[in-house]
Formats: sequence, C-alpha cells, structure tokens
Amino acid sequence: MSRRSTDNTKLAGSLLLAHPGLTDPNFRRSVVLLSAHSEDGAMGVILNRPMGKTLGEISGEFALGALADVPVYQGGPVSEKQLILSAWQASEEEGAFRLYFGIDPQKAVELKDSEPGLELRAFLGYAGWSGGQLEGELSQNAWLVVPVYGALGHGATDESLWRSILSRISPEMRLLVEAPDDPELN
Repeated sequence: MSRRSTDNTKLAGSLLLAHPGLTDPNFRRSVVLLSAHSEDGAMGVILNRPMGKTLGEISGEFALGALADVPVYQGGPVSEKQLILSAWQASEEEGAFRLYFGIDPQKAVELKDSEPGLELRAFLGYAGWSGGQLEGELSQNAWLVVPVYGALGHGATDESLWRSILSRISPEMRLLVEAPDDPELN
C-alpha cells in the first residue's frame, strides 16, 4: 500500500503519512494530502486536524451562505491565516479520485450543489516544502507515501484517520501505531 518513490510525477495527489517516529509537533501523526510536487517544492494540507469550527463561524463572509457549514481544518504551519477550499470525491465505479484544490467560493458552491458524495473542506494554512526538502525527508523515512484512493472515505477526520491508514500498511506499522507514546509509562 505504501511506496517510497520520490518520482515527482507520482507524489502530487498522494497522501503523506507521518512516520510514528516523527515528533515535529507541526506534523506529528498527520495525514497530508499532497496537491503539488515539483523540483521547486511541494504543497499540501493536513487532513486530520479539525478545528471544531465551520466557515460560517470563522468568517462573516460565509455566515449566511451555502458554505457556512463547511468544516475548517488546520491545513499546516505555513500562512496559517490563508483560507484554502478543497473538495474531493472517490469514484468506486471508475476507481478514480478527483481533487479540486484551492477552489474559489463560487466553484465550491457549484460543486457542493452538483456533486453528491463530494467531500468539501476549508483549510487555514498549508504544509509546504522547498525544492528537495520533501525528498530529503522521504529518504530519512519521516513520511510514508500512500495512494489516496481507498485511504479516504472511512469517516475519520482526526488522529484516528492516521491510525486507520497506517495500521493497514503492515503488521509492523500496526504495532508502531498502537505503541504508547512513552513505553516506560506502559
């Protein structure tokens, strides 16, 4: 299920799962949807950091509109006040995953009204890597790369999403996921 490829053409549209040993508080136990990846860098949003608020609650611009109930997530440590609207849908018949990233509010409303089963989310901030930085982290096994299709759509929106996906990768990962943070306290 996971791959360690650093082929730039294959990473955009993938999920990055933080290795259980990654302790950086910005990315600990995170699931990042990678929207762009090139030799210049990479960009994505963290999918499993819900803020417990909706667009209508954080911005008067959306309070009475069609997007008022869209959940807001902490997208990452870069530009934390920047709002990014994204939507996606997995198609079982086609075996495909459609991603709409960085869409404007009007497009988000159109998609919400016309695409049943579409997952629509708002993110404040994003995760970003400079050229070569993500490749370096991948070579240090800080991240596991997982195809997005089949990994999402299980209803989990918090740390349980990270646990669920990692547990399916291998028995070894399942053990690491279930291990206590501090084994001495076990």
